[in-house]
Amino acid sequence: MSSSVTSSLLGLSLTSRAGGAVAVPNVSIQNFVNRNQLLKFSSSSSNPSLIRNPLPLSRLNLIARLYSSASASVVANASAAPSTKMGDVSDSAMDAVQRRLMFEDECILVDENDNVVGHDSKYNCHLMEKIESENLLHRAFSVFLFNSKHELLLQQRSATKVTFPLVWTNTCCSHPLYRESELIKENHLGVRNAAQRKLFDELGIDASDVPVDDFTPLGRILYKAPSDGKWGEHELDYLLFIVRDVNVNPNPEEVAAVRYVNRKELQELLRKADAGEDGLKLSPWFQLVVDNFLFKWWDHVEKGTLEQAVDMETIHKLS
Repeated sequence: MSSSVTSSLLGLSLTSRAGGAVAVPNVSIQNFVNRNQLLKFSSSSSNPSLIRNPLPLSRLNLIARLYSSASASVVANASAAPSTKMGDVSDSAMDAVQRRLMFEDECILVDENDNVVGHDSKYNCHLMEKIESENLLHRAFSVFLFNSKHELLLQQRSATKVTFPLVWTNTCCSHPLYRESELIKENHLGVRNAAQRKLFDELGIDASDVPVDDFTPLGRILYKAPSDGKWGEHELDYLLFIVRDVNVNPNPEEVAAVRYVNRKELQELLRKADAGEDGLKLSPWFQLVVDNFLFKWWDHVEKGTLEQAVDMETIHKLS
């Protein structure tokens, strides 16, 4: 695994996955604004300036404000209803990183035909009360990444995730955000851009290892699933397949564990989940894909005929 160092900009912290001092190049605010994924610095940077303590809080706050302002301007001309914020709401039990993502990430609201109708915070979009009372439906994606041996990469969600903590699921599951690069409709490019971004955020997979043109959108599902009494999902989910050999460096704030499985090994995981063995649980969206599509699509992965399985016209309503 890589010994990369990542900087979580809006979290106002510098974290080394390798441990020790972090080499920080001189990066302008424009670099922060232009990238859709966390900045990745090499721990062997030629810059001799080593930061052994966090930057002053005043400077980090300035960076965060500039980033927030510039990001907002990117989508100023997109046509959608205004966002409803819940900035006054705080949840003391929520992990700080997850709380930041809940309030700062803006999901894309859609109708049941996948037309954009607005945007709202990730927090609001996952409150079952608002899902039920306002029928909030947001766009999402689920990546299924296979290696050259046609094994599927699974992840176990971290214990700090607000929805479905510690459940096993497909490679990467998240949301395109309300930003210009992830609203692009042509060839589902916005969703593919978001998938590339989150594969880096969650699993440390470099964008060069997962080119957006290598993702095959196979279909869309619409489902609703409560996580607990407060949180849940109501998503129009794009199912993206990709076959690539990649280096994986999981972010522990997002991912508790990863593993590759072949068909037989996945069948055993499914059996254990059904029997409740070892406390093993699967995410509801992954279970829906397994029950309805996965193994017949796996045939196409092995034959190299994924294009024959594509159906992006139908939106499958599953429960």
